[in-house]
Amino acid sequence: MTFFRTFLGRSSTLGGFRSLSSTSEVVPADSVVGKSFQKWIVGGAVAAAGTAAAYTTSLSHAHGHSHSDPDLAAKVSQLEQIINKMNAKLEGQYGVRNTSGQGDAIFSWDQGLTAAFPADAKPFEKDMHGGFNEDVDTGIVYTGIPGYGLCEITPDLKTWKVIGSDDRLKANIHGIVVFKNKVGVTTIAVAQNDAQRVLIIGLDGTVQQQLDMPKGGEFNFDEANAYYSNAPTKMAPWGQPHKAAFAVTDVTFHPGNKQLYCVTGYCDGDFVLSATEGADGKWGWGPTAWGGKGDAPGKFNTAHGIFAWDDHIYVANREAHQVVKFTKDGKLVNCLPNIPDEARICNIARATENNYFIMNALQPIPHSPPKTAQIYAHSGEELLSTIDPGELGIPVLKHLHHTWPHYVTQADGSKQLYILVHGWSAGKFAVLKHEPNGEPSVPRAFGCA
Repeated sequence: MTFFRTFLGRSSTLGGFRSLSSTSEVVPADSVVGKSFQKWIVGGAVAAAGTAAAYTTSLSHAHGHSHSDPDLAAKVSQLEQIINKMNAKLEGQYGVRNTSGQGDAIFSWDQGLTAAFPADAKPFEKDMHGGFNEDVDTGIVYTGIPGYGLCEITPDLKTWKVIGSDDRLKANIHGIVVFKNKVGVTTIAVAQNDAQRVLIIGLDGTVQQQLDMPKGGEFNFDEANAYYSNAPTKMAPWGQPHKAAFAVTDVTFHPGNKQLYCVTGYCDGDFVLSATEGADGKWGWGPTAWGGKGDAPGKFNTAHGIFAWDDHIYVANREAHQVVKFTKDGKLVNCLPNIPDEARICNIARATENNYFIMNALQPIPHSPPKTAQIYAHSGEELLSTIDPGELGIPVLKHLHHTWPHYVTQADGSKQLYILVHGWSAGKFAVLKHEPNGEPSVPRAFGCA
């Protein structure tokens, strides 16, 4: 019966019609899709059960003999044919597959880890608008849920816990980084776009410092200094004078120079800004900054995500459909090639053991077949894989805000790669599982079925 149990688990995964946060919530039974799917899956399961029962009976009859190996192999083959038929019908009728992606970046939907999302956070899931980061020493993952708070997730991704009681942690945490400060203490920094601030936080959730909007004069970049210091008083009855805004969208940490780097893509001051830790342990803005709103090289059109890797700074320039590589001093190195045209890249992270970047678009590319935003694996030199969560049957996940690669250490010491997904616009959390031997999918683009 082992094979039959495997089939039942597999058919549950294939269904893809369960909610993200609970394996007990399914498509309504009275819906057209629900009725059709239930009728088909029940019929298939009954047929498979009959085959499995025959297979099990064949192992040992009451009258004391067992069938030959060829006979058993025929029964297994028959069961596999039933499963393949069910797979084909599910993919053909609903566009749902077991796996999505190509090469070394093929993934399935892990419903069990998706369902680990805390029950008391479900009312807030629809408002999710942030991302993930982790402590590389412990493997603990951190994320924020607006209205719910700052959360830590155990390294096995099975248990969530809210940390800290400061009400500021319930504001939207749009970006987050975990790092070691100058004296080696592991610390969290969060970018809060709506509240226009960066918080420095201890691992227990205690807010240690609040960094508000710069005043100007802190940076070696004239455009940023002018933007933040120019604050004319309104005198004329018409129009509105310039008023700086600090809609900070993400934050990262460069271990080489021990500086924080923030992007402020949700306002006219579309910059990369650095912050430095002083001798007293307090953080202050400067000295490095670059960017500004515009289309010229080195300028940004919604600098949405930022990530430090291999002595460089990578910026997801969302509305320019770019990921741009800079030195830590702001010199443009190159734009990553082969980013799909019109893909509004939100964020970038690194799957270190697999040696590729993971990045995601905000929404499906217009006029293309996918119904959800796509996830991309990129070597830094070329696009390696296009992962389409919509192919996996994950409901209510049209828009993606952030994706984060995370490794879970198995009992034998091997590392299993997962991708944590932070949805946007109706929220939603999901977990994808790396399938090294999974069946590759064909990337779908404009003009392709």
